[in-house]
Amino acid sequence: MNEQLLSRTECNAMRGLAIIGIFLHNYCHWLNPVVKENEYQYFQQNVDWMASSICTPDSLLPMHILSYLGHYGVPVFLFLSAYGLVMKYEKKKAELPSSLSFIKYHYMKLFKMMIIGFVAFTMLDLITPGAHNYKFLDIVAMIGMFNNVLPKPDDIIWPGPYWFFGLMLQLYIVYKLFLCRRSSIIVLVFIAACVFGQLFFDAEGEAINRYRYNFMGGMLPFGLGVLYARYGHRMTMWGYASMFVMSSLLVCVLSCSFLGWTFVPAFVCTASIGLVKILNVSKFTSIKTSLVWMGSISAALFVCHPITRKIFIPISKNGDYYAGFLLYVITSICLAWLFNELIKRIPLK
Repeated sequence: MNEQLLSRTECNAMRGLAIIGIFLHNYCHWLNPVVKENEYQYFQQNVDWMASSICTPDSLLPMHILSYLGHYGVPVFLFLSAYGLVMKYEKKKAELPSSLSFIKYHYMKLFKMMIIGFVAFTMLDLITPGAHNYKFLDIVAMIGMFNNVLPKPDDIIWPGPYWFFGLMLQLYIVYKLFLCRRSSIIVLVFIAACVFGQLFFDAEGEAINRYRYNFMGGMLPFGLGVLYARYGHRMTMWGYASMFVMSSLLVCVLSCSFLGWTFVPAFVCTASIGLVKILNVSKFTSIKTSLVWMGSISAALFVCHPITRKIFIPISKNGDYYAGFLLYVITSICLAWLFNELIKRIPLK
């Protein structure tokens, strides 16, 4: 494997694709008439609801699709994070810091991303309807990024999307302590244990919800990123196109059962790889350029979109679904550009 397996530009395009799915999903799934996703738990009724929405489409079909599938941008980010770690510390043989220094560095990197958004969101939340009742431990756990491990994470992580920071920190720790420059058999053992461990839970229960909030729920795409960086091979354009089509079909088919659903994140990642490779064709240059730009502001968009959602979601909840949605999209992207500039200026290392 060489550095050209996924170029920096292609990684940014994948980030752009992932953040578009995430921030649009996080708006749509707050609307009552819209199909709900199977993200942390598996509900067969949501699968049936999505199938019914496709068979008898209404004006909200785009929102149904975004709500149901958009959260799969998260596995793509986990895949890319693992891929980047291997490229840096295993392929390029960058100096490997001590475990404490490694974890501190990556914690501060996440903190730089999170803190501006968290401060801005909490101030807005306090003066808008539906304010969260923050407890002391909730705030400390958010800043310390260990809120994922606390009971009832749905009730204490606010804004909700910030659960990702705790998940990512856990995976950095797992990588440094157990996976970095170690046998790929260990990676496979972690993947197998974490994936098959889910099968012992009630698909709709709180236990699997807590399980998937933590590194175990993200181990499949993260481990796949490690293995792809180590052993992946370049393919022909037809090979990538076939991978995209087959992976997309598998995402649809496997989403229809609890067992299959546990493997969907892997095929979301392979579909994303196939898609960005297809976009290298000259006639898709404008699409790829747009995705690359979105990828460049993806971190900022992730931290700021809960702010704009809180402001504009009442418009959609009052019945004008697409007016609120359009305002949300425009203002989120503009605010993300501003946040991106602010994040660059935070003097934390």
